[in-house]
Amino acid sequence: MTFTGGDVYQFSFEPRDYLSSFCSFGKGRDDILNFRLQKCFEAFKSGDIGGDVLIDIGTGPSIYQLLSACQAFKSIIATDFTDKNRQELEKWLKREPGAYDWSDFSKVVCELEGDREKWREKEEKLRSTIKHVLRCDVTKSNPLDPLVISPADGLISTLCLETACKDINSYRSALRNITSLLKPGGHLVLIGVLGDSFYKVGQQTFFCLPLDAQTVRGAVEDAGYTIKEMDVFLIPDVASHLDITDSYGNFFLVARKEAKD
Repeated sequence: MTFTGGDVYQFSFEPRDYLSSFCSFGKGRDDILNFRLQKCFEAFKSGDIGGDVLIDIGTGPSIYQLLSACQAFKSIIATDFTDKNRQELEKWLKREPGAYDWSDFSKVVCELEGDREKWREKEEKLRSTIKHVLRCDVTKSNPLDPLVISPADGLISTLCLETACKDINSYRSALRNITSLLKPGGHLVLIGVLGDSFYKVGQQTFFCLPLDAQTVRGAVEDAGYTIKEMDVFLIPDVASHLDITDSYGNFFLVARKEAKD
């Protein structure tokens, strides 16, 4: 599969098709989604990760990765490369008619927190915590260029770098680029897929960089982090997903950016 450039994403990536296939319960991917929600809940409730500002690199049209994070940070900056994804996110933030319904995800997270019925309060909390929705390009040394902002206390990135990078060197470079946005001592939460060479959104097929756990660990350490945790979820029935992706697993990684000597 040939690499999918940014121009194709800008014009051919349809957020609602993506959400329908990859961010919906009852489509055969519940175990994958529950793994991500569970791990985010555990990471952000620990008290080790938190502070004033969290930057989400490559938010896409989705918010589930931030439902637990909004309890640990005072403000969140959401980012994405494509106009359509940012517009879809803004629709939910502004409660516009036709915005995507995230209540199933909010209820799962609230159940983990102890009270499923507080899902509406959870969504309002997240809306009030997301302060900005910005354009982001991880291939730039400053991914938020032309904006220059103060380094954040935390970074999270979900299923972004492996789709934006054509090879391992690009992946390593993108990790270094986003790391420039993080304070020394701050934490990176990285959620990604393993062994994935493509994923399909509607009728459009997109490139994905196949990764293994060892490669991810090496790239993160080379970017100046100490890895605190890396969990891998192996997908039990890979064949059932081959119509939309060929990933064999997901990973959840937490790392701390070390101070320079």
